Amino acid sequence: MAIQGYWQSYINGEWVDGAGGRLAVDNPSTGEHLADVALADAADVEKAMRAARACVESRALTAITPVERGRMVRAMGDWILARKDEIAEVLTLESGKPLFESKIEVDGAARFLEYFGNQADTLEGKSIPLGDDYYDFTTYEPMGTVVHIIPWNFPIDTLARGLAPALVAGNANVIKTPELTPLTIIYIARAAEAAGFPPGAVNLMCGYGHEAGAALAAHPDANLQVFTGSVATGISVATAAAKNVVPCVLELGGKSAAVVYDDADIENLIENVRWALFFHAGQICSAMSRVLVHEKIYDDVIDAVRAKAEQMKIAPGIEDADMGAMTSLGQRDRAASIVEKAVAEGAQLVTGGSAPDNSGAFYKPTLFANVTPEMDIAHTEVFGPVLAAIPFKTDAEALAIANDSQYGLVGGVFTKDLSRAMRTAQSIQAGQIFVNEWFIGGAQVPFGGYKKSGYGREKGRDALLNYVQTKNIGIKI
Repeated sequence: MAIQGYWQSYINGEWVDGAGGRLAVDNPSTGEHLADVALADAADVEKAMRAARACVESRALTAITPVERGRMVRAMGDWILARKDEIAEVLTLESGKPLFESKIEVDGAARFLEYFGNQADTLEGKSIPLGDDYYDFTTYEPMGTVVHIIPWNFPIDTLARGLAPALVAGNANVIKTPELTPLTIIYIARAAEAAGFPPGAVNLMCGYGHEAGAALAAHPDANLQVFTGSVATGISVATAAAKNVVPCVLELGGKSAAVVYDDADIENLIENVRWALFFHAGQICSAMSRVLVHEKIYDDVIDAVRAKAEQMKIAPGIEDADMGAMTSLGQRDRAASIVEKAVAEGAQLVTGGSAPDNSGAFYKPTLFANVTPEMDIAHTEVFGPVLAAIPFKTDAEALAIANDSQYGLVGGVFTKDLSRAMRTAQSIQAGQIFVNEWFIGGAQVPFGGYKKSGYGREKGRDALLNYVQTKNIGIKI
């Protein structure tokens, strides 16, 4: 496919250049230049925030009935699905992930738009009994202007899961795309334009985090900050927002553990490792990056994971690949440095641990055995295809290791014993627990973390409440 050479920002219903010039986007599978995108600076942020504020104050969105807003959001999903092959190819070229994974992501983005579009006219208030002399009730109103700062690993999917409920609730939106993967996400703005949203309802630009991102996080006209990314940047966003007394929804990553008991189905576990760790080369906040295995089956699991890892075909995502490139050389090199430290600390490198012989940002599926809870590899989020396997003897020991983390995004249990599974699920300190299959659920289930994995819930009915304020009205009869 001949990819578009230059991509503009979308501000106040118009496609515009960036005041910061242009930013080059490269193909991580080859290192070759892919396209340029308009680069926004603080001046562009100001224009976008003014456009969103004008949209809010004009009530252009709330004047549209909820059911019609829902139809418009669903129309965005239909527009994206009609261009699925084109969008997926662009996503693969800019991110490095295999084409089949990109198609899954595009489907996921469309599903969020469908799901939340169908929820538009279900945001109902309630009446509160105060006695015969009063009538008291609550209503939901939009927050106002919502800022979305989007990560590079799942750009179109992450934006859709936040933008869809925000639009359904009647909010105007300002979006900063990631610098590494800014192109695919622009299709969301095109979809919003095609669906007929008024100027200022959706504003989208690409800018550097320290410049456009910082300006957005600290902007006094923002009413809600929605951020997915690292703990350090999340703290910066939350700190800037707190100075304006603005709430946040933060999803900040994890070091998620799967507890594998001695009665687990090993074949099923290995298939889950393939999807839960090697999908998008492990660049997933909810990846199964730690596997805690009962000592009775530990050696069998290590052998099976090694076999699966060594079977994976690593190639450019546009080809027939099981696993593509990581999204940048910097990300690959960071993973390599963590691997080197694990070896130095005494972890047993079973397979992988190096980059294949090519020019792209590739890294081999990597497995460490005999990891101890004190090692850095047991605590640091690699954000790459690196699995730390830790043996345990007792259930209590497994739970202690699983919860020995600053993170608490997701966790998993593999066992045939339902009672054991439930006890473990109740004890793991994480926002979402999977039993015998990683990534159970979809657009309709809540997602979010404990501890430093962030706060607030995305997806499902819970997410809608992020984007509204509750107003109470009392009437003396």
